[in-house]
Amino acid sequence: MRKLAAVFALMASPALATGLQIEVEGEANGTITIDLLEDVAPKHVEQIAALAAEGQYDGVVFHRVIEDFMAQTGDVEFGKLGGNMAAAGRGGSSRPDLPAEFSDIPFDRGVVGMARSQNPNSANSQFFIMFDAGHFLNGQYTVVGKVTGGMDVVDQIKRGKGQNGAVIGQPDVMKKVTVTK
Repeated sequence: MRKLAAVFALMASPALATGLQIEVEGEANGTITIDLLEDVAPKHVEQIAALAAEGQYDGVVFHRVIEDFMAQTGDVEFGKLGGNMAAAGRGGSSRPDLPAEFSDIPFDRGVVGMARSQNPNSANSQFFIMFDAGHFLNGQYTVVGKVTGGMDVVDQIKRGKGQNGAVIGQPDVMKKVTVTK
């Protein structure tokens, strides 16, 4: 009887998103699989999953890519392929900014973090994937996930130029982003 009650309780509770599947096109072609960490950053994971489920990330470019550091994407306001790429990276979504959910998880290779302005409570829709360890970010940015497949695809994302890593010409794009359970 207890087992049956536990099954019904599980069925009645809302399913949490456990990951993202990102189809990438451009210099990098393939699929990146990300395990989202609901227990570490529940508000950020909820926002990313909602934006992905609504199709907001589909067609968004990797606008800032720095060799040996990270690839940034997720500007659903100005980062759509075919839009004004000069503004990519300056926008967010129609959803409110989020309060920081810092953790003790280190920014190692494959870790996914939320991009933000100087205000720690300004993360919205943009996120980045680490090419290599960046422990200087530890405790200053919210960790939301970890790449579990397709790191070879991440490694092939077109690099940007200059100190800020702005991608010149045709950037790689998240063609389709799907929430997985």
